[in-house]
Amino acid sequence: MSEAPVNLFDFDHDGLRDFFSARGEKPYRAKQLMQWLYQRNQRDFAQMSDMSKSMRSWLAEHACCTLPRVQQELLSKDGTCKWLFELHDGNVIETVFIPEKNRGTLCVSSQVGCALDCSFCATGRQGFNRNLSVSEIIAQVWLAGNLLSGNPDTPNAKVTNIVMMGMGEPLLNFSNLVPALSLMMDDRAYGLSKRRVTVSTSGVVPAMDRLTQSIDCSLALSLHAPNNKLRDELVPINKKYPIEQVMEACWRYVQGERKKRVLFEYVMLDGVNDQPAQARELVRLLRDFPGKVNLIPFNPFPQSGYRRSSHAAVARFTKLVTDGGILTLTRTTRGDDIDAACGQLAGDITDKSKRYIRFTEPRFGEQFQ
Repeated sequence: MSEAPVNLFDFDHDGLRDFFSARGEKPYRAKQLMQWLYQRNQRDFAQMSDMSKSMRSWLAEHACCTLPRVQQELLSKDGTCKWLFELHDGNVIETVFIPEKNRGTLCVSSQVGCALDCSFCATGRQGFNRNLSVSEIIAQVWLAGNLLSGNPDTPNAKVTNIVMMGMGEPLLNFSNLVPALSLMMDDRAYGLSKRRVTVSTSGVVPAMDRLTQSIDCSLALSLHAPNNKLRDELVPINKKYPIEQVMEACWRYVQGERKKRVLFEYVMLDGVNDQPAQARELVRLLRDFPGKVNLIPFNPFPQSGYRRSSHAAVARFTKLVTDGGILTLTRTTRGDDIDAACGQLAGDITDKSKRYIRFTEPRFGEQFQ
């Protein structure tokens, strides 16, 4: 019985080089293929004209460039775009594009569901199914770019920044995350700078250190509380890796590079973590650290048990933290009318192993199947 074709989206440059070398081909074939896939958006081996006919025929027999199925595209009134991508096993992931004046940010998922069970996050409520493969991570970037360029409702939209802030905890899928990040930043593929590719983590300390040693990208920490007692409730992994250990890992991340910073994410929950005393605690925790705080309005979902902080509470909190000498930004809520805002990605599952698919009639993306 012949082996199943190899999905070439699963390889970064080193992986593709090894793939070709095993066949006795020159290493430069890896660069050629990457440019076809990621710069020319071409998956048809027959069209890869700078390769010999015999090579193209061999690739067609032994390899493939398979993508998830585009199940639905939703466009928010504010221009935010959300896609539901169906994977080969029937699972569904969500990917969000946020257009801004001078950039376009793509929020990419790393897992089906999430095991960390953060109390204010819809994804955490659904439980964990599995990690995404390299191809399933990078396919979100490939598909988003092509869907945006082919959709008359999103003229001139382009992915300039990528944040691993979608479904899942990226650092718990480390072995597949790093090759995908490599493709995002490799000049032979997407060529994004390290400041335009951000990994958000809830504080998986050993993996934070591995990331620092493995690849140079930007780091965001889902902090959400200034002390261990409250963070234990909001971000349960804090019981394993408390704030002190997480901050030490953040210091190791910025060590030795003057311009390196950490983005501290802080979702604003009414009466829970938005009080003046907590703002002062946050200042004490982050004082002298090279980073900035991003205050995130809570985005409601059914049975969350939380409310969004008032504008007055957010303004008061912002002033206290800013007066404490910490750069503080307030994130604008985007895409909440299509459940695409921060903390709302869930996919409407019925249980941990089988998803309920909300949208069944695809309007876009048939050309990529």
